Amino acid sequence: MNTSIDIEKKYKPLVYVLSVVIPVAVAILFGVKIEGVDLTFLPPIYATINGITALLLIFAVISIKKGKRELHQKLVGSAVICSLLFLVMYVAYHMTSDSTVYGDLNKDGVRDAVEAAAAGSSALIYFALLISHITLSMIVVPFVMMTYLKGWANKLEQHRKWAKFTFPIWLYVAISGVAVYFMISPYY
Repeated sequence: MNTSIDIEKKYKPLVYVLSVVIPVAVAILFGVKIEGVDLTFLPPIYATINGITALLLIFAVISIKKGKRELHQKLVGSAVICSLLFLVMYVAYHMTSDSTVYGDLNKDGVRDAVEAAAAGSSALIYFALLISHITLSMIVVPFVMMTYLKGWANKLEQHRKWAKFTFPIWLYVAISGVAVYFMISPYY
């Protein structure tokens, strides 16, 4: 039977490797363009998945505060699966579709001076939200994996400490992903 030390010792190197491999793989895949595949239907789906992730995280915290550990574990596991689904769809969309330009009302791929003026300060808000979303989404990956590992290894005190840091970042990434979608969606 594995002890908590064995589980953590066995899987911690994998967490470290995946913490590097996932962002590098995503960056590489963003440079790949696949022609002739239409995945333009994906953004509302992966935005919905981000919203579901946020709800799962909130309910996971509520459940653990009520002492419902098994439900908490299921909700967090579901949030991890949703985050993975989001990532796969997000990357697939960007590999097959041109980037959408915020404020590009005529959808020609360029935001001209008139369109920039029409977008106004909302463009600054959008880009601040987008940059923070992308940056924190890369940062949160190893924290989610380590927090999950601590829980799986039954190191509950360490898990709580990690979760207090991980939860708000993960929740922000999920919610900001939905906000980014709603802000860019008029320009698809």
